[in-house]
Amino acid sequence: MATSGLNRGGMSVAQRPAANAVAKAAYRIEPSIRPVLAVPQRAIDPARGFATTPRRQRGELASKLQVAAEEASGAPEGVVDESKVPDFPPLANIGYPNSVVFQAFGWESCHVGNWYGVIKSKIPELKAAGITHVWLPPCSSSPVAPQGYMPGQLYNLTSKYGTEEQLVDLNKALRAAGIAPMADIVINHRTACYQDEDGTWNRFGDDKDHDGHDINWDAWAITCDDPVFNGTGNPDTGEDFHGAPDLDHANPHLRECLTHWMEYLAKGVGFCGWRFDYAKGYGAEFIKEYVEGSVGPDSVNIGEFWTDLKWNDGDLDYNQDEARQRLADWIDGTGRSAGAFDFPLKGILQEAVKLTQYNRLQDPEGKPSGFLGWWPKRAVTFVENHDTGSTQAHWPFPKDKVEIGYAYILTHPGIPCIFWEHMFEWDEGLKNKIVNLMEVRKRNEIKSDAQIEILTAEHDVYVAKIDDKLIVKLGPRYDIGGLQPSEEEGWVKAAKGNEWVVWEKTTPPAAAA
Repeated sequence: MATSGLNRGGMSVAQRPAANAVAKAAYRIEPSIRPVLAVPQRAIDPARGFATTPRRQRGELASKLQVAAEEASGAPEGVVDESKVPDFPPLANIGYPNSVVFQAFGWESCHVGNWYGVIKSKIPELKAAGITHVWLPPCSSSPVAPQGYMPGQLYNLTSKYGTEEQLVDLNKALRAAGIAPMADIVINHRTACYQDEDGTWNRFGDDKDHDGHDINWDAWAITCDDPVFNGTGNPDTGEDFHGAPDLDHANPHLRECLTHWMEYLAKGVGFCGWRFDYAKGYGAEFIKEYVEGSVGPDSVNIGEFWTDLKWNDGDLDYNQDEARQRLADWIDGTGRSAGAFDFPLKGILQEAVKLTQYNRLQDPEGKPSGFLGWWPKRAVTFVENHDTGSTQAHWPFPKDKVEIGYAYILTHPGIPCIFWEHMFEWDEGLKNKIVNLMEVRKRNEIKSDAQIEILTAEHDVYVAKIDDKLIVKLGPRYDIGGLQPSEEEGWVKAAKGNEWVVWEKTTPPAAAA
C-alpha cells in the first residue's frame, strides 16, 4: 500500500509527533531566558479593528527619537527612506536561467562566531567558480534556536551569525563580486516575548518603531486553529508548525508589516532575493505580494516546499507525479514569483545511487525524473542541505555517492544548489570535483532550461546528452558500447570521478583543419 514518505525534516509521519513534542518542550523551557517584563496594556484601534499597544507604553524615549528622525527626513509612511540606507553596489539582473546557488552555512555554523566574516573570506573562490546567488542563514535574532529558524524580534539583526553591520558588509562584498545575496526568510511562524493572561506565549515584542508597521503583535496575529498558542486570527492557510505560533498571513495588516520588514532587508541590508522557509505553512498566493513589495518581480526566489514522496512498503515508488504536481501548483500559486527545491529529484537520485537503480532517473515519458523533468527553469536541484544532511542528517545522501549527485545536478538542466559543507568542510578531493564540474557548466553555458536527451537509463548505467555540448555517464558499468563518445566527433573528457564521467564537445580535428 502506498504511504506518505518524508515530511519537513525528512521524518516519517510516524516520527513527526515525537519531534513536535521536542520542539514544544524546547519552546516552553525558553522563558527562563526571556525578559521578565510587564505585558503592556492593549487598546483597540478602531481603524484596524484589533488590539494595539499605545506608543508611550513601548518606550517613550526610543519611540519619540525614532518618530522625530522619520518626520525630519520627510519619508512617507511605510516606505524605507533610501537617503539613510547603505550604498550597495548595483547588481545586474541574473534571472533564473543563469542561476547557480550556493548555501553558505550548515547546521553548526551559528556556533563559529562572525560567520558572515567566514563567508566573506570565501567570496573570491565563489566568484571564480561561477556562483550567482549566495543563500545566507536567517538573519533575525532567534534566542530559542541559534540557527535562526525561531525568530523573535525581526528587526534585531544581531544573531549568532554576526551583527547587522557585519551582514551589511558581507552583502556589499557579495554584490561587488557580482553575486546576489539571498536571505532565508522565516515568516510562517514567530516566537513571542511575553505571555498572555493565561500564561500562553503569544505576545510579540518590538523594540523599534516602523511607521505604523509595528510588529508587537499578540493573539490576533496567530491563526485561530493553531493548537498550542491560542490565536484569534483567521484559519491557517497552510500546514501547522507546532514549535511556535503560526502567523495569520490572511490578515492584510500583518502582511503589510512583513512586506515592510522585507523591504528593509532589501534596501537597508542589501538582499536581492529570498529563500522562503517552510513555505507549505501559508498560502502560496501571499508570496507574490512579499516579493513584489521588496525585491521586485525580476528577482530569483526559492520556496522550501517539502513535498511528501510516495513509498510502497519502504521502497520509493517509481511514480512521483503527485509530488511533482504539488510543486507545480505551489509555483503557479505564487504567480510564478519563485522557484522550488526539487525534493522529488533528491529522493529519486539518492535511491538510484544507493541501490544501483539508475533506471529511476528517467520517467515513463523519457524525461528526467523529479520536478526537473517538468519545469526545469524553476527546479532548484540539490544534493544536501542543513536539514537533510549536516549534523541533523534527517534524510542524507549516501556519503560515498555525493560526488555522483553533483555530477548529475551540475551538468543537467535546473538551478543547481551547492552545499557549504561539501565545498569547504569535506575533503579537498570533493571540493576539486565540484569546482571542476562548475567550471564545465560555466564553460559550456549550461542553463536551467538546457535541452536534454537521455540516451539510456538502466539499473547500472545512465547516459544523457545536454545541449549537444555535454555527455554525462553515471553508474558502475564501464562498457557503454555504442554510447561511448567519440574523439573523432570532438568529444573529450572534461571531468571524472568514482562511477561518473563527463565529456564535452570540442571542434573535431578534421573540421578544425
